[in-house]
Amino acid sequence: MSAVGTTLLIVEDDPEIRGMVVEMMRREGYTVEEAEDAAGLDAVMSRCRPDLLILDIMLPGEDGLSICRRIRNRETMPILMLTAKSDEIDRVVGLELGADDYLVKPFGPRELLARVRALLRRNQSNGLQPQNRRYAFDVFVVDLDARQLAREDGPPVVLTTAEFDLLACFVQRPRRVLTRDQILEWTHGRTADPYDRTVDMLVSRLRRKLDAEHPGADLISTVRNGGYLFVPQVKAVS
Repeated sequence: MSAVGTTLLIVEDDPEIRGMVVEMMRREGYTVEEAEDAAGLDAVMSRCRPDLLILDIMLPGEDGLSICRRIRNRETMPILMLTAKSDEIDRVVGLELGADDYLVKPFGPRELLARVRALLRRNQSNGLQPQNRRYAFDVFVVDLDARQLAREDGPPVVLTTAEFDLLACFVQRPRRVLTRDQILEWTHGRTADPYDRTVDMLVSRLRRKLDAEHPGADLISTVRNGGYLFVPQVKAVS
């Protein structure tokens, strides 16, 4: 996804960190909006819709976890959370609430830029593919190019960027045990931290959304000491 025409929103109360991130992203060609708290974020989002949100967890007033929850209830834009190194529980909760990725402070500018670019690429609908990659499984139809999941003859199911990437990973590798490291590499494009719980949180979120549409289907199976298995038969549809 080109930086030109792409808007990032940085929500960080530390003016030094916020200034560094804003300057770097603008230098890379992105349009950048900034805020120091929830009120500032709401003011920005009342006049524009960012393509990606960089959100610190520790904020004055409403914290980043609460903000993440309410933003995710109405938006599917990628959310990258910034966390302190000691706050593992906050990282887990952030992923559970709908964040797509997290970065631990202190972080290097290049790593932040790489994470932002990866999230934007994953969120971009690829309308240039000549083949319409649509697949049916259970009571669902998923269109990988349109990045849309729906029940057959039903309305779309709202998935976040990370949830859709995980579903796409499963749909393209059905009935095959996938390790957490494999899933993290295929969905995040980076080597997994052995303590990274991103995959477990995403699987839990995706399971809940699929089960809400078809209770009791049990489409994703946990394989002890192995990983995860996408259970249903998947077939290409026109």
